[in-house]
Amino acid sequence: MAANKYSEQIFESAFMYPREKMIKYGYPRNDILKNYTEEYSDQLKEKLHIPPYKKVILYAPTWRDDEYHKIGQYKFQLQLDLHLLQQELGEEYVIILRMHYLISDHIDLTDFSGFAYDYSSYNDINDLYIVSDLLITDYSSVFFDFANLRRPILFFTYDIDKYKDMLRGFYIDMENDLPGPLLYTSEEVLDSIKRIAQIEREFLTKYNEFYDTFCAFDDGRASERAVQQLFDNVNDSKPIEQRYIANDE
Repeated sequence: MAANKYSEQIFESAFMYPREKMIKYGYPRNDILKNYTEEYSDQLKEKLHIPPYKKVILYAPTWRDDEYHKIGQYKFQLQLDLHLLQQELGEEYVIILRMHYLISDHIDLTDFSGFAYDYSSYNDINDLYIVSDLLITDYSSVFFDFANLRRPILFFTYDIDKYKDMLRGFYIDMENDLPGPLLYTSEEVLDSIKRIAQIEREFLTKYNEFYDTFCAFDDGRASERAVQQLFDNVNDSKPIEQRYIANDE
């Protein structure tokens, strides 16, 4: 299932699966991002013990292939300066940390009670998206889904050259196609948060282009279309292989 035309091309290359056989319905998992209510958002904040009067930053970085104790046991050294952010933003914001599941290190937030919350093991990241006013990430795919909310995104890419050249590389042009700025220090992240309204204005055109490219099919009805497709297939008496051959013809 492809969420946009761009993904069709990538999936065809990555999985060697014909584009014409892909279902282009958007992602059912993103339906909630179009259909949630303010009441649901308020209930989530209460469930997550987040003060209702605070704005929420979600920090969701990816993992690095080269950071590990031994094979199968990964680590992550937090580069974002939480002390700085708490000192400068603590009256107005809280921050949620959502680390990759492969990272095994325990994050000690003892010094950040009431400011930083570790919800790396929370079962549904969509809930974290919904309660968050802005996202900080790096190369994680979370920003594709979060963009459905049309909320600001900052990219804390302190190791971008190493990641691009030595680790995994990118499918998109990080310098030109992202819906937010590339930031390299905690000080730059802090400054951008303080100027978030200005950042939104500066990146409005790029954000709109990104949204149109990657979120076009996510209209809140992907589950409905997927279920209907399932029933259509069940009701079709032909074996699925014959249906594909017929469609190709």
